[in-house]
Amino acid sequence: MDAFESLVATLLRREGYWIWPSFKVELTKEEKRAIGRHSSPRWEIDLVAYKGSTNEVLAVECKSFLNSPGVGFRDGCLDPPARYKLFSDAKLREVVLRRLAKQLREVGACAPKPKIELWLVAGHIHSSADRQAMASHFTRNGWRLCDDSWLRERLVTASKAGYENDVAHVVAKLLLKGIGKA
Repeated sequence: MDAFESLVATLLRREGYWIWPSFKVELTKEEKRAIGRHSSPRWEIDLVAYKGSTNEVLAVECKSFLNSPGVGFRDGCLDPPARYKLFSDAKLREVVLRRLAKQLREVGACAPKPKIELWLVAGHIHSSADRQAMASHFTRNGWRLCDDSWLRERLVTASKAGYENDVAHVVAKLLLKGIGKA
């Protein structure tokens, strides 16, 4: 798990989710054929998060892109589409998320009929126009877009909480110490 994924995992844990990093979805041969990837290895999702109180499963893709132009959105889709396969390929998304739910149920990691949500957490989005277009696109598709403001809000909350021996909490406390005080 990379540093950005670790940060997102920490923030989601603070909201009551259990986290599985680098979750491998075990597709059957039939499912691989259905998505046109006959020799595909197990499909990997950056983070899978589960909240028992709501039986909610999040399939979270994390893209920091902090020292890059950021996540782009062109012609109605994330750019380039090949980097965002779960968001750009409807059949793949359907097969992977269905198998994810089945796999979690089979091992007792969630209750029957979990609500599956697809999320993208982006540390940097190319432009405000991209952000607005992406937000509309995600809303239409029932997905969740979490951007730098989402991250910042949760880091501010973490900085105000009691001490946690975790890099994200410590850095948030150090960076935000004294900010907003007269």
